Amino acid sequence: MISELKLSELQSVMPAHLHGRDVVFNKVSTDSRSLSAGDLFVALQGDNFDGNQFAEQAVSSGACGLIVSQLQPGLDVPQLQVGNTEKALGWLGYLNRKQSRATVIALTGSQGKTSVKEMTQRILSEEFSTHYTKGNLNNTVGAPLTLLAMDAHHERAVIELGANSAGEIAWTAMLTDPEVVLINNASETHLEGFGSLLGVVEAKGEIIDSAESTKVVVLNADDPSVEVWKTRAGQRTVVLFSIDESKAGAVDYLATQLECSGGESRFVLRGPEGLEISCLLPLPGSHNVANAVAAASLALSAGATARSVQLALSRMKAVKGRLSDVSGCGGCTLIDDSYNASPNSFRAAIDVLVSSADEKGKTSILIMGDMAEMGGEAELAHRRVGEYAKAAGVAEVWATGLLSKQAIDSFGHGGQWFESRQSLIDFAINSLDTNKVALVKGSRSAAMDTVVTALKTEGAC
Repeated sequence: MISELKLSELQSVMPAHLHGRDVVFNKVSTDSRSLSAGDLFVALQGDNFDGNQFAEQAVSSGACGLIVSQLQPGLDVPQLQVGNTEKALGWLGYLNRKQSRATVIALTGSQGKTSVKEMTQRILSEEFSTHYTKGNLNNTVGAPLTLLAMDAHHERAVIELGANSAGEIAWTAMLTDPEVVLINNASETHLEGFGSLLGVVEAKGEIIDSAESTKVVVLNADDPSVEVWKTRAGQRTVVLFSIDESKAGAVDYLATQLECSGGESRFVLRGPEGLEISCLLPLPGSHNVANAVAAASLALSAGATARSVQLALSRMKAVKGRLSDVSGCGGCTLIDDSYNASPNSFRAAIDVLVSSADEKGKTSILIMGDMAEMGGEAELAHRRVGEYAKAAGVAEVWATGLLSKQAIDSFGHGGQWFESRQSLIDFAINSLDTNKVALVKGSRSAAMDTVVTALKTEGAC
């Protein structure tokens, strides 16, 4: 945190009742097991847990005070009673952020936002002390915790904002109060929470107009919804980026002379006032170039130099579980993209698989699990993955998960479905060899990372 806060300061931003004396704190914990003496404990509640039940344990560990939804009698520490402890955590993050002198950047999107966040913070870190979202702490709990971790020395902050339903980004963007924001894209993800693609577009757009400080809006001109977001930006400065050379003259930042081969990409980034940056990106696929251009546009809008863009992008490494190459059993090449999945990211990953197999002169195998939270579009979305894989030239598809049966049916000859991950693993161990490149992908709930672990050279094979 930037400086100490008083427990009573929350009463200025939300209804709350202070029981006992006021107290100051400079660290907040939501986990009684890892809490240190002097921390403020926030008793979060969820569908399957109630932090109020751990208040006594927190006090025993040295908590200086509590934020609770139910008063805890008999505990001799100050307690701030609120109607919603998660909202209280959010306001704590906001109070800390408002003490910061850093330029704050926020970004969202259906795909690529974590990669864009990592690239952006690497670019800015070449010149500035930069704070950023760790891992995937991008929801209504993770974003406030990220804001609370900001220190006085930070000059830039890159905050990733995700959502499962409407209103969540509006809330976290308001708390984050960024000067510069980016929407990377919108696609058919989390449809159970958003209802439709239009719902996703609307929800992602919440990042544009939910905070007082937002002055610059960076948008992907290659996304079909860009005009919706441009209109929503109103009088704010809009910065457009693209990897489509036909948009030259219509966007602010454009990737030209794009070449993707050998697991890396090269392109020239052109920008305002004759800016021209020759970029080497040691990551495969045009979707990674799009992410890099998004990150460069965002970082340049936040004060980065061309030299920082060039250096940082050349040093990027694949994030674990996101199209990272792994040595596989039987001498095969595994492409680990098991972190998550959506229709768009499946298509991008399949393109990388086919390109990699073609370059190596090897057979392409798609090992897939189900995509989650697709709502009423679930079966159709999986069928389309199978169709896309067939059209792209994938040789075989091995799948597990009830929905992935649809992909096997639409793929046809060369597709095999397995009742369990273990039966798929057993088959793969006996089938993969030096002549194969295999992409492993699925949503987190499909646990395809366990398949990667089993098929790596240090795994069961």
